[in-house]
Formats: sequence, structure tokens, C-alpha cells
Amino acid sequence: MNPVLFAICIVTGVGILCAVMLVVASKFMAVSVDQKESDLREALPGVNCGACGYSGCDEYAKALANGECQKTNLCIPGSDGVARQLANVLGVSAEDVIEQVAVVRCNGSCEVAKIKAEYDGIPSCAAAKQLYGGQYACQYGCLGFGDCAVVCPQDAICVQDGVARINTSKCIGCGLCAEQCPNGVIFLLADVHTVTVACSNQEKGGVARKQCAAACIGCKKCEKACPNDAIHVIDNLARIDYEKCTACGKCVGECPVHCIRHEDLSGYYRF
Repeated sequence: MNPVLFAICIVTGVGILCAVMLVVASKFMAVSVDQKESDLREALPGVNCGACGYSGCDEYAKALANGECQKTNLCIPGSDGVARQLANVLGVSAEDVIEQVAVVRCNGSCEVAKIKAEYDGIPSCAAAKQLYGGQYACQYGCLGFGDCAVVCPQDAICVQDGVARINTSKCIGCGLCAEQCPNGVIFLLADVHTVTVACSNQEKGGVARKQCAAACIGCKKCEKACPNDAIHVIDNLARIDYEKCTACGKCVGECPVHCIRHEDLSGYYRF
């Protein structure tokens, strides 16, 4: 037989044998798919942010399917729409989702934040944090290299004037940016609240003021002005108790450095 034809026959035979083996293996070694779990997973947005308390959408769907979890409102990015879909699959009543938006607790832009040294390393917040805390005198503020923007699945964050800024019309409240920030400057706030403290500096007033012109100085004027006892200066920094805050705005008007402000958290994106 022609050597070329013989080689072709061998290769073809091996190919057919492998195909038959794969068909047999797929039939006898197939893993059964839980249709309920599949439907639940399809309803989830696939962000895999972990905001639900599970490692990803697959794990959350599995927990719901096998009864390990009964809460259908844990997907913050999916909001009420996804919660309703999950409830429909499980045949239960839909639960309300407390939507959240990322907020930056820093307003130390290049114009007001003092630079203590020129940073010439890897353009990363995590790297700068390891090298004397970065270039700014304030050790608590935004480092300004955008590690949060890199992990944001919705392109909702940008660094402007040295500070991370959140586009609330794109933010889905997944919390990945908050987890990534080495200084803990970003936090998630329920969308029903509108008053925030745009500072994280815990130094005494005089020191904080030297580090950043927009820093909270712990003067307690906000504390005295609040009619609901909802704001207190703790560790030299104004902190809001959102269970008491009515967003009256009196603290905003009293803050001499304007680090307390109203935030427009409306218009956030949901799946």
C-alpha cells in the first residue's frame, strides 16, 4: 500500500476511535445538572463580586438551590429585579434589596493635600502604601493611583485631581473597589442616605489641617448642630450614625472645612 495512504488511514482510524471514546465517556461519565441551580445562575448578573457573601454567582446559586441559603435579596448589583427572578425560580416571595453605592471618604485633591515626597515607584495604591504610605502627608486618604478603578466591572471610577471619583450612574454597589482600597477610603452606603463625611483623617485638628486643607478638624460643630444626635467626633473624625440621620443638612452647613456634604446617589445602574 502507498505509504501516504497508509498514514492517512492510520490517522483517520485513530481519530474515529477517539471520537467514539469521547461519546461513550460523555454518556457514562456525565454529571447531572440541577435545572433549578442552572436557572438561578442564569438569573444572576455574573459579576462575581462576593457582595452576597459567597465566592461568586455560581456558589450563591448552588446555595439557593440546595437550601443552604434562603435569602433571595443578597445580590446587591442585581437589585430588586434579580431578587424577583430568584424568588420566581424558588417559588417564594421576593425580598427587598437594600441597594448600595460606593462613596469615597476623601476629598484631598491635589489642590488641598500636601505632598510629603515624590513617589517614583509602581503606579499602584497597594505598592505606594508599602513605601512610606505614598506621596501624600495624610496617611489616611486616597492614594490616587486607581487600583479601585482597575477592578471596577462597570468603569464607574476614575481618578480626578488625585482622588478617586465614583460615577453613581454606573456604580452597581458590588464593593470590589472597597475591598481593593488599601486605606479603606471607599465604603458602601445604602442609597437612601445622602449625607457623607468626605474625610478619613484621624489626626488632631491642627495636624490634620497641615496635611490637608479639606481634612476634618474635629471641631464638633456638626455634632452640636445635629438635632438627632446622629453625628459624633470619634478619634478626631466626624462619623455619622445612619440609623439616626434624617439628612436635614444642618451638619453640612456648620462644617468649616466643608468635608461634610450632601451626595447625589440617584440614578445608579442596576441589572
